[in-house]
Amino acid sequence: MRAILPEMAAASLVLIGLGAVPARAADVFTVCLNENVPLYSVHHGKESTGFDLAVAAAVAKRLERALEVQWYESKLDMDASSVLGANALLSDGRCRLVGGYPLARDALGKPGIDTARLPDFDGAPPGDRRRRVALGTLVPSRAYHRAPLTIVLSGATAAKPIRSLADLQGMKLGVEASTLGDAILMLYRDGALVDQITHLTPGRGELMPRLEKGDFDATMVDLRQFDAYRTEHPDTKVSASGFYYRIGFNLGFVGLSTEAALIEQVDKAIEDLLAKDEIAPLAKANGLTYVPPTQPEILEHFNLTDLHGD
Repeated sequence: MRAILPEMAAASLVLIGLGAVPARAADVFTVCLNENVPLYSVHHGKESTGFDLAVAAAVAKRLERALEVQWYESKLDMDASSVLGANALLSDGRCRLVGGYPLARDALGKPGIDTARLPDFDGAPPGDRRRRVALGTLVPSRAYHRAPLTIVLSGATAAKPIRSLADLQGMKLGVEASTLGDAILMLYRDGALVDQITHLTPGRGELMPRLEKGDFDATMVDLRQFDAYRTEHPDTKVSASGFYYRIGFNLGFVGLSTEAALIEQVDKAIEDLLAKDEIAPLAKANGLTYVPPTQPEILEHFNLTDLHGD
């Protein structure tokens, strides 16, 4: 279940020390964050930034605890699973919660396998790359953000209103292969857009620059991906259409079922932050377009037949 983390890079939800660390002090709030998801969470050397980091710090402040972050890396390969990796980190005691986690039913609960390898994490000894960890049951917190898919337009088509996928008829479309956006565009109305689509290899960073050049008229990407590109290229001519696809993911924290008391405290902190409108400014400060979570908070099962419409 590698790719339903903030990238939402899968075509469907199927595509999403040497021992346990010592018990941590009660006044420390330990959170695992992915080290390379620009605008959500980034850690290079001594520099750490990102919206999920800011939310974790705000929750820690509400709980009157010091924040401690365990940074980890999620590999982009078909053998890696971000869901199993998060579970392994929690089950190994590397952190008590994982932040920026997609609240999807298939990414929660007891996994279908008993053990998994740990992802690479900051400070990991070489032996941990092969060690397997017995997995627990994942329980979510309240959502604090929504990660929608949006249509992004080239400079030449920036003025075109996009109210549904039907408005993409006749446009040159570029999309990274094997992503959720790819599946949506390919399946729309039984392939109505197929002949307009050019597929690019994911992970190479080609999509947005080629959209900028005018090779394509539009693409479908995670809104965070557009925000990250805009932050790096403030003079860009590409623009978000304002259209959000109906299927998206709320993001929150996740922990083991044994952390029910802590998750309840975190839920109250998130509710307070949302009620006082203190989360949206954290997104803005990190260059992120804030979209509040929607109901239902947890995305229930869906399959490819759910992707045929707008």
